[in-house]
Amino acid sequence: MRLVVQRVSCAAVTVAGERIAGIDAGLLVLAGVGRDDGDETARRLAAKVAGLRIFGDEEVGVPLGQGRVGVPLGQRRGKMNRSVTDVGGEVLVVSQFTLYADTRKGYRPSFVDAARPEVAVGVLEAFVEGLKSRGLQVAEGRFGAHMEVSLVNDGPVTILLES
Repeated sequence: MRLVVQRVSCAAVTVAGERIAGIDAGLLVLAGVGRDDGDETARRLAAKVAGLRIFGDEEVGVPLGQGRVGVPLGQRRGKMNRSVTDVGGEVLVVSQFTLYADTRKGYRPSFVDAARPEVAVGVLEAFVEGLKSRGLQVAEGRFGAHMEVSLVNDGPVTILLES
């Protein structure tokens, strides 16, 4: 799996003009499934995302230990020692097979390393369930749909994870 994890103040997914999912502060995860990925990989990466310490120790006006997300942009303080779980954030997961684009030859990307849709759906479900099992609120895009993804990247903080 390949994941692009972005710390956001908010994020949403729109399909055919209808907002189908959205979150307040937390993480937007763009998730690509490779042809060799399985449920175990998905569960392992879900644990990694849930525990990834990319939120600040302190937030302006919020004593340490009383964490909450949603502090205005640029007002987070302290080292990145807290996870989305620690701060009570939400997660929006959006499938994105294009993370497996191979552009080494020519100008048209090849996607031969991406999992077939019938495999990718199950692996993504395992990833989402892995996040939910850790107590996270998870929203999802719509697999296979043409989606418009909007976000406000907080920091910006963007992390790449790969199995």
